[in-house]
Amino acid sequence: MARPARDRAWTIALTFALWALAAFLLYPLINLDRVDMSNVKPYLYRSALGITLLVIFFGKTLFDLIYPWTRSQKLPRLNAVLLILYAAALAAGLVFMIVRMAALAVKSRSGGFPF
Repeated sequence: MARPARDRAWTIALTFALWALAAFLLYPLINLDRVDMSNVKPYLYRSALGITLLVIFFGKTLFDLIYPWTRSQKLPRLNAVLLILYAAALAAGLVFMIVRMAALAVKSRSGGFPF
C-alpha cells in the first residue's frame, strides 16, 4: 500500500529538518579552531546531541537495510548499494565527529574538568 503524497512530503521535510538540526549542532566541531575554550561545556553538550542524531540516522539506515531480509522481501540492488554507501558515510562522519569532540575535551582539560 503506497503512502499518500502528503505523508511522503511531510516525512521528507521532517528528515531534512533533522539533518539541518544535526548540522547546526555539530557546526562547532567542524570549526574547532574558532571555538572559545573558556566556554567549552555548551559545545560539548551541543555536539553530543548532534552525534546522538547521527547515531539515530545510522540505526535507521541499518534497519532499512536489514528489515527487508527478515520479511523475505527483495531490496533492489541500487537501493541496497546506495544505503550501504550512505551508512558508510554516516559511520565515517560519526567517527570524525567523535574524534573532534575528544580533541575538544582534551584541549579544554587545561582549564579544568569540562563536565
